[in-house]
Amino acid sequence: MSPPIEKMDSSLNQLVNVKHLALSTNCIDKMISLPALKNIEVLSLGRNLIKKISGLEEIGSTLKELWISYNQISALDGLAPCVKLTTLFISNNKIKDWPELDKLQANQDLTNVLFYGNPIYEGLTKKQARPKVLEHLPKIATLDGELLTGDDDEDSLGGSKA
Repeated sequence: MSPPIEKMDSSLNQLVNVKHLALSTNCIDKMISLPALKNIEVLSLGRNLIKKISGLEEIGSTLKELWISYNQISALDGLAPCVKLTTLFISNNKIKDWPELDKLQANQDLTNVLFYGNPIYEGLTKKQARPKVLEHLPKIATLDGELLTGDDDEDSLGGSKA
């Protein structure tokens, strides 16, 4: 078994044709720019030590999915360049303020998110957190692994099921 990777370095830019880069379950603490990865669609960095989302400017035009659960991330900065992002798995991090979700409104294609395990959910079940998430991100179709229905929209607007 190889020792864990401790940092992302520029040698990753040799993977010019990679579509899915999996670097999960390592000891990476910082994201870097990957300008040569012109075809990347999925970047998997779950179970690392990352504190800040960064370095996505160069791959934002192709990146569709960012899997970054189980890290130390407390802010949702750095995702605006990801214009094709549809999926953001960022559960079990340190996001504690609901207004952080507003930063994701710039990601117009974002429809699938995982937020559970973050401090914003503290004291709430997934179902109780749902209207709060929809208040900030009304276009979400799948939240925490569950497909949302029209009833979820009514619940988020204060309506009730008959």
